[in-house]
Amino acid sequence: MTLTPDDWEVIALSLRIAIVAVLMVLPFAFGLAYLLARGRFPGRTLLDAIVHLPLVLPPVVTGWLLLIAFGRTGPIGGWLERWFGITVMFRWTGAVIAAAVMALPLMVRAMRLSIEAVDRRLEGTARTLGAGPWRTFFTITLPLSRAGVIAGLVLGFARSLGEFGATISFVSNIPGQTRTLPIAIYTALQVPGGEGVVTRLAIISVILSLGALVASELIVRTQAARAHVL
Repeated sequence: MTLTPDDWEVIALSLRIAIVAVLMVLPFAFGLAYLLARGRFPGRTLLDAIVHLPLVLPPVVTGWLLLIAFGRTGPIGGWLERWFGITVMFRWTGAVIAAAVMALPLMVRAMRLSIEAVDRRLEGTARTLGAGPWRTFFTITLPLSRAGVIAGLVLGFARSLGEFGATISFVSNIPGQTRTLPIAIYTALQVPGGEGVVTRLAIISVILSLGALVASELIVRTQAARAHVL
């Protein structure tokens, strides 16, 4: 179980990609969660379906769609390279995008449920006492939905750590750039005598993912207990 320098590189890259992915997608996830929880507008059901589409689509299809959008000839990738000289193909930033897209539905779902659980009478009381919409949001809605936000972050982090199909389809398998834990395990499985690498990295993956899920559950229970006391 002694980890090699290559193992540490894979673990460090996976953690960096997962952390950047969830932090990058956090404002979009919360905005979508709030919109779906409180908004009433035409196309709401369609938007909900699109947000959750990565959960049911084969990850390879999601990666292919990202390749079309962010490739050098794609509408987004071409624009980034033409105007800013930025390319995400075969780079860790592309892996971040793939992880963020796959984590988004889980984050939105956790946050949406938490927002829907906020008693709107409390918000109404704050408004009658003179609080504006933004003050009500930051002093009532956001604190009461904090457990869902944190749980969404943790679940998104765990999902990002386990991302494989969309990443390898979108940015391939590049050591030091896109070779995350799942891809490194897959690579080792193709090599004779790679069982030791597979075992080490699989154990690390299980520990990290299980830790994230347990942390998410503990956070939700702790926040629910505090709310019950109050």
